[in-house]
Amino acid sequence: MKYRIVEGTENIPTADVARLLKTTYWANQRSLETIETSMRHSACFGVIAEDLNELVGFARVISDDVTTYYLCDVVIDPAHQGQGLGKTLVSHIVSSPRYAPLRGLLLTRDAHGLYQKFGFEAAEGRAMVKRPDR
Repeated sequence: MKYRIVEGTENIPTADVARLLKTTYWANQRSLETIETSMRHSACFGVIAEDLNELVGFARVISDDVTTYYLCDVVIDPAHQGQGLGKTLVSHIVSSPRYAPLRGLLLTRDAHGLYQKFGFEAAEGRAMVKRPDR
């Protein structure tokens, strides 16, 4: 199967992103409205399975474009995992001229090994999170 990376919300169907996020532990309860709004306020990247013409991977970046970016919602469809698509997607983002000179941040519960390959380091004792009011 051949895959390609696309950029921009105009190339990434929101319903397909919602389908992918339903497979995650961190975003499986997000409403379609929340997903649409988050995409509108982020730089979005997708992985398309060309033979299927289907979105099988997604990530978004929030940034001020001069000091810091936050990489989030990195997800690959479970049926397409194990083929290096996550690595390819993250590499595409972090090596881009837009983000390579900036400090990158992310949160992960279980993918430290993946992100360490791209220079991310655990920030024990420094990272803080404020959970939204529910």
